[in-house]
Amino acid sequence: MLTLKASGVSFTSLILLAAIALGSALGHFAPDTGERLGDWVDPTLLSLVALLFFGVRFGALLQAASNLRFFAVALLANFVLIPLIGYAVAWLLLGHHPLFMVGLVIYFMSPCTDWFLDFTRLAKGNVALGTALIPLNMLVQLLLYPLYLQLFAGQAVAVEAGALGSTLLQWFLQPLLLAIAAHQVLRWLLGGERFEALLARVDQLLPWLIGLLVLEIFVGNIAVILEHRGVFAWVLLAVFIFFVLTFLLGEALSRLLHFDYPEHALLSMTTAARNAPLMLAVTMAALPGQPLIYAALVIGMLVEFPHLTALSRVLLGTRRERTWLSHLFQATRSRHQ
Repeated sequence: MLTLKASGVSFTSLILLAAIALGSALGHFAPDTGERLGDWVDPTLLSLVALLFFGVRFGALLQAASNLRFFAVALLANFVLIPLIGYAVAWLLLGHHPLFMVGLVIYFMSPCTDWFLDFTRLAKGNVALGTALIPLNMLVQLLLYPLYLQLFAGQAVAVEAGALGSTLLQWFLQPLLLAIAAHQVLRWLLGGERFEALLARVDQLLPWLIGLLVLEIFVGNIAVILEHRGVFAWVLLAVFIFFVLTFLLGEALSRLLHFDYPEHALLSMTTAARNAPLMLAVTMAALPGQPLIYAALVIGMLVEFPHLTALSRVLLGTRRERTWLSHLFQATRSRHQ
């Protein structure tokens, strides 16, 4: 799980920006070097997938039974309502640029399985419940990915169901099973404390590995990406509108269902944060040779960090307001007794 402390948020963003800048410069000024770096995309992808899966605590799924109501709402929001919202936003703003639209749809439809938990912690949300939500989100989005691709992107890119299924099996379901096995065996061999230290090292490595993959994308495709640089403003606008709508959705569901603040904060974070690293890896394997789709995913990832930082502050303001109103109500009630 990619751990982002408050200072780590800007640090990860800097890694991504530096990867884009360095990859673009190498691709433009040293194309031979760029071509050699591009040959390492597959090993980088496999390493990223393996580490993302290795860090997930699937044992936390046992906690799901203790709060079925929250999990049902989170699944409905993340896998039904938000994909519909995301497709509508992407289609309205980027319908004339189908590859960018597909990239955004893939980005929008996949809830985060890593860094949203640290933002939930920053916002004083229910971290224990969020830990149980991570493996659930990961499993459901991998299973639904072929269906979503057929529904939302089938007209823009060629999607062969059989080939897509075998790709997901080879690149993701098999590594997932191996990562789960390695996770359990190493936890048993090392013991709880040392294994948690190992997971912390994996967390620290992940931003650099994501940055390397982004560098490899840009170094080999900078010419194609720059040809469409005028579309980037529309991509940014679409991501901004999507984040506003998901915030409103989280607020509406939390108030309608009378969630306590910790669950309210968790729902807001899981509906806002997207799973860009895993979806970038999945999409590069399932839809090879589509740099514009990958660029849309990377742009969404860049915008997401400042958005989640701002959202955590908004939620903390809501928490303070709730606490103040609760104290005021109790004081008023005490006076009348």
